[in-house]
Amino acid sequence: MSLARDERHALVRTMTRTGPDAPTLCGDWTARDLAAHLVVRERRIDTMPGIVLPPLAGHTERVRAEAAGGSWEQLLADIESGPPIWSPLYLVDGLANAAEMFVHHEDVRRAAPGWEPRPLDPSTQDRLWQMARQVGRRGYRGTDVTVVFERPDGTRATVRRRGPRTVVLRGEPAELLLHAFGRDEVRVETSGEAADVAEVAASGRGI
Repeated sequence: MSLARDERHALVRTMTRTGPDAPTLCGDWTARDLAAHLVVRERRIDTMPGIVLPPLAGHTERVRAEAAGGSWEQLLADIESGPPIWSPLYLVDGLANAAEMFVHHEDVRRAAPGWEPRPLDPSTQDRLWQMARQVGRRGYRGTDVTVVFERPDGTRATVRRRGPRTVVLRGEPAELLLHAFGRDEVRVETSGEAADVAEVAASGRGI
């Protein structure tokens, strides 16, 4: 089973436990709002441009809000079943949705007090390391600081190269991926000048 499918099922289990009104790390969105986003993203082709193009975001949000008003159980069932065969994401679910499902699963988990990182097997961390490096190349584009990722075993990757000022972010790949996506509820150690670390933290991380 792919990481995308594993995380999809795990997300549904977590949402079932927390309920629709649980907070998330996605701003003011509740679990219901986030579930509606995931369903619309996979099932309403007309909303896809609005996810990345601000002038079209209004239509996407209207459709998402309408979906959020539907049955909680049906939203979870639609997430569980994955993209329908007519969705552009159907054939690329494993590639397009691995990071999406992992990050949003953590958005629900880590919005709760007392959260702890999940134990993940080495093969999953290796897959997340690949994704973290890819996302990091875009996630820190708002900073003029060189950004280096470092795994606990010392493996490094420079994800943004911008002159001599350097910030090193150390942590498990799962934590580095979440940080690159703009999440602050992470277990990441930083090294570098304080001003540079602050610049990276405030750089509008995400894709």
